[in-house]
Amino acid sequence: MSEVDLAELAGPGRQDGHLAPAALDRCVAAADFADAYWGRAPLLTRAAEFAAAGRPTGFADLLSPDDVDELLSRRGLRTPFLRVVQDGAIVPPARYTGSGGSGAEIADQVRDERVLELFAGGATLVLQGLHRLWPPVQDIAGRLGTELGCPVQVNAYVTPAGQRGFATHYDTHDVFVLHVSGRKRWRIHPPVLPDPLEREPWGGVSEEVAATADGPPALAVVLAPGDALYLPRGWLHSAEALGGQAVHLTLGLRRPTRYTLVRAMLSLAAQDGRLRAGLPLGVDPSDPVQLRPHLTETLAALRDWLSIVDSQSVAEQLRPAEWAGRRPVPIGPLGQAAAADALHADAVVAARPGLRWRLCPGQPDRVVLALPDRTLDLPAYCGPAVHIALGGGPVRVADLPGLDADDQLVLARRLLREAVVVPGVPG
Repeated sequence: MSEVDLAELAGPGRQDGHLAPAALDRCVAAADFADAYWGRAPLLTRAAEFAAAGRPTGFADLLSPDDVDELLSRRGLRTPFLRVVQDGAIVPPARYTGSGGSGAEIADQVRDERVLELFAGGATLVLQGLHRLWPPVQDIAGRLGTELGCPVQVNAYVTPAGQRGFATHYDTHDVFVLHVSGRKRWRIHPPVLPDPLEREPWGGVSEEVAATADGPPALAVVLAPGDALYLPRGWLHSAEALGGQAVHLTLGLRRPTRYTLVRAMLSLAAQDGRLRAGLPLGVDPSDPVQLRPHLTETLAALRDWLSIVDSQSVAEQLRPAEWAGRRPVPIGPLGQAAAADALHADAVVAARPGLRWRLCPGQPDRVVLALPDRTLDLPAYCGPAVHIALGGGPVRVADLPGLDADDQLVLARRLLREAVVVPGVPG
């Protein structure tokens, strides 16, 4: 395959044909969400609106109160997958963790009886990283991340009646709140810092946050089971359980910003010799008069460099962090190994859903399959077969192009063992 051909072989992008129905349909029902609300304004969606739009209703299939009990008591949960908050402060993990007993002596395992004591005393439980722990949450987080083009992290907040886990604050990422059980009163205020960056948490403007929280809210609402709330980053919020214990899921959307691109471009600017140069001896950069001519020269060099920077270079700079932030769909190591061992010409393989990859020219007569954590070096004649296996739907091993029967099996077996493809079914 030519370099021109290979330059176009990358995937998946924002949408993966293996991931349906749309996960966003679980979070919002408004048809104008992308244009009217995304990154702009809060949006409340009632359970009845999901039903009227023909969407699934309720969220107990993702995580129910019984599921919370199972995680806390039977799954050997460890820190930091549980955080406990009381009176607005983080409870030290030593108060609710300990050894798992004989044969499981790891000392930071969650102790259910200690959690019960704290919860009964008014503490809020925060189950963190559920996108790595709980299969139904893994599924919706993976699909939503692929649809929206950003990593999705999921926490659950379990609050006793009449309690508020955190004081009014804002997040530095957008969130979907999916209300599972009980009822919570939410108070939403406009941002004190519009579109905060990740390095600008609310603690840096805590006085402004507290003053704004004392004023009238932009939105005051009680969420009931099946309701959902979208909050853009920076919007102030607090939630209090009413009448009984309440559970909600928070899906955090860590979407890239324009500043993400700026940081990547500035990192690349270090390649320019004029920008790497030190200032002359004796220059005090804190003195504006001394700094002025050197700043002018630096800005000129930066403008010259920015005029030639290209999207290819910026994308390559961003790729490691972007790919590392989004995990593909989990695979079963035993099942994968068994499928590779039993592989035959009529077996079907399919691209691993959500896997990021890029097929590039390598050394002469070689191609390189770039993956989030490694690269695979392959003969160039494997390029078309790899592209078909990863870029299309399920494919029979015998239909992989450009290879004889033995090479088809060798390639498909390697792709299975490298967790690049998964056993599939005919399309």
